[in-house]
Amino acid sequence: MPRATYVAAIDQGTTSTRCMLFDHGGNVVASDQKEHQQIYPRPGWVEHDPEEIWQRTQEVVHGTLARSGIERGQIAAVGITNQRATTLLWSRSTGKPVYNAIVWQDTRTDRIVNELASSGGQDRFRSKTGLPLAIP
Repeated sequence: MPRATYVAAIDQGTTSTRCMLFDHGGNVVASDQKEHQQIYPRPGWVEHDPEEIWQRTQEVVHGTLARSGIERGQIAAVGITNQRATTLLWSRSTGKPVYNAIVWQDTRTDRIVNELASSGGQDRFRSKTGLPLAIP
């Protein structure tokens, strides 16, 4: 097998998941992208199905490899970027999600966020999380 000289990048974003494969020169060799469902159970609430996101991630990785003709062993590294402030809770005993992912755009915690900001400012947790409070 040829030596591992490719880098894969997985971008799990708010509306879709994409995988891109780069060669040693930084050129795009192949890519694949799939959208996932946006779930709006109530006005202002935004959720994603974590099982669907996992499925889409696997699909785009396989799709990118199929398009490129590259084998898994030829990939030297994988970089991953995600939605950052989207929150998901997994069951320790089952390894399955407890509920849908709560998307960073969701407004159900506005009251709590405003209270935290009023007593500590928008940057209250920035040193720990890297992000400011998202004040509506």
